[in-house]
Amino acid sequence: MTARITLEGIGKTFGAGETALRALDGVDLAVQPGEVVGIKGPSGSGKSTLLNIVACILEPTDGRLLIDGQTVWDGRYRVADLRRLRRERIGFIFQFHNLLPFLDATDNVALAMTLAGVDAAEARARARGLLDYLQIGRRAAAMPARLSGGEAQRVAIARALANRPSIILADEPTAALDSERARVVMDLLRQVAQDRQTAILVVTHDEKIFDRFDRMVALRDGRIEQDRRRAA
Repeated sequence: MTARITLEGIGKTFGAGETALRALDGVDLAVQPGEVVGIKGPSGSGKSTLLNIVACILEPTDGRLLIDGQTVWDGRYRVADLRRLRRERIGFIFQFHNLLPFLDATDNVALAMTLAGVDAAEARARARGLLDYLQIGRRAAAMPARLSGGEAQRVAIARALANRPSIILADEPTAALDSERARVVMDLLRQVAQDRQTAILVVTHDEKIFDRFDRMVALRDGRIEQDRRRAA
């Protein structure tokens, strides 16, 4: 089975000379289809740097990055259109949902598709289907200000799924939620991973959701300190 995400010896250095900072140092990691992997570690351990490298927002200094078996970075980017790659293969979920306040839930999800060239009517229909799938269809016409934190995060998940990505990257997606809503959101992400064979990589400090991951990877000083699979 081809991994959705493959990092081989990934390193990242910021600056040069005496002020150089080694944020990542020889990281090897593979995330398989259908797998939900958590990344934890203290501040400055390299979590956000790793996520931004997988997102093709930040260039590594060394190593190799593959997405769905395709070499994306190996000394330089090997993909001609990075924006298209991010749009078509990678979905993003953030701590704060970042929904557009002047669009209702349906149009917040549909917008991601129309920007990718999908017909507006088809985009809205698919958006409503995604909201139904995530059990929030009843709020399809609600504006973001009228949504609870958990509801808004479900809409954000629907938006991340809009263009059928093979990878979802999430940065502290439950930090603003209480324990019950955080577990609901993680259970939905696990359902998405299983149903769609999506690889999901989550940066989190949120200990209340650690048991929701297939694997928990701990970073320290830019290196993987531990990679532990959840007990069956």
